[in-house]
Amino acid sequence: MNQIITVTGLSNPEFLEAYAQPGRVGLSGGVTLIDKVIARAERHLDENQCWSLWSHAFLFQGRRPDGHHWVIESDLQIHRRHIRLGVQENRITKYFDANLYTTLAVLDFGLAADQVATLVREGLELVASRARYSLRELVGTLIALRHPELRGQGNVLAREKSLYCSAFVQLLFRKAGIDLAPGVDAKNTTPEDISRAPIPHVTYLLKRGAARSKLAQLRVRLRRRVRVRIKHLREAVSS
Repeated sequence: MNQIITVTGLSNPEFLEAYAQPGRVGLSGGVTLIDKVIARAERHLDENQCWSLWSHAFLFQGRRPDGHHWVIESDLQIHRRHIRLGVQENRITKYFDANLYTTLAVLDFGLAADQVATLVREGLELVASRARYSLRELVGTLIALRHPELRGQGNVLAREKSLYCSAFVQLLFRKAGIDLAPGVDAKNTTPEDISRAPIPHVTYLLKRGAARSKLAQLRVRLRRRVRVRIKHLREAVSS
């Protein structure tokens, strides 16, 4: 019932301009430390313990008179001295940098116009009420991933008027009468849960080789040095 269409040969801007539509859900994976922490924690949802591709989720709002597509999301953004922490609106140009957002997907649930209107309305209400991004609740979800019996219960570190990215998306959809992760509390919902939503949908997937972060590059260099050192020690012992 669910279809994955892999898209190749497009840049991030080309991919998003082609598939962004109001009411569709965006997923992204990246190279920052928090991206890696989330992707690794989501391995508990995979029977082979594979890391997830996804560390962030957001809702496409649609194209505005300025000619740009906009998204509604709960995120932490730092621009020089300006920090935005919570539910916010951003242009999709935010996701154009392939060095930061190495993997992208757009999920089309085939929603009716009234369902899309509900999603956007409820999202804008959370923007207006300044709902916060919750690192604390994110930690609570990471705990629940290690203890599956907690997933259907309230987030152990829940706070009022606080949501992280995928919890925000799940909350919007439930207000529209759609459950993207049945049996999982809204504030324990992960981007991986949304990618596996059981309701019929089409996933447009842009997947490339992830650019290595400086930390990952350092790990590779250290492993090489350790292997060389072990080889030298073995040669010394054998001689």
